[in-house]
Amino acid sequence: MPYNLPQRKSPRATWHDYNGGRYFVIFCTKNHDLYFGDVVDGRVELSEIGKWTAKQIEQTAVIRQNDVEIPMFVVMPNHVHLIVVYNRVVPCRDASNASACRDTSNVSADNVPDNVSADARGASLRFGPQSGNLASVVRGIKSAVTKYANEHDIPFAWQPRFHDHIIRNQIEMNHIANYIQNNPMKWELDRFYKKR
Repeated sequence: MPYNLPQRKSPRATWHDYNGGRYFVIFCTKNHDLYFGDVVDGRVELSEIGKWTAKQIEQTAVIRQNDVEIPMFVVMPNHVHLIVVYNRVVPCRDASNASACRDTSNVSADNVPDNVSADARGASLRFGPQSGNLASVVRGIKSAVTKYANEHDIPFAWQPRFHDHIIRNQIEMNHIANYIQNNPMKWELDRFYKKR
């Protein structure tokens, strides 16, 4: 008898297609274990797997052929904060392909949440294919780190999924950039803080 898994509600915004835009992204290690190193005197001292994670983030724009920019990031002992600017807009596939277009015939600025900026309201509301969106960027980084850990017998595991916040304006961008820059200095106040 086949086992039916319960449907998980997606944390992604239904009014946004995630194949273009600016995002604040957080992903964590499993159980918030301190795989990536430690913070000493307000500076992150990365472990081998932490250094590899930073390298993969830096290489993302090259790997993604400049469709993606990561202007700022920090690898903390058990999580990663990054700003992802996804420049590529993938055309919506038709219903005969793996990802069907979302019907936008009745979508207007009136039925998009109030807290969405004017720019986002005017953006396309279709969903992009899974090979050309924010999730594929995160998946690429996470899988490269996991592969490296497996090949070098380094104990390591990611927490499933990731958190993202759509950056709607320059004020939010400045606030998030400041948060990322100061995160190591405020490690003991971080919600993911774990004592070694």
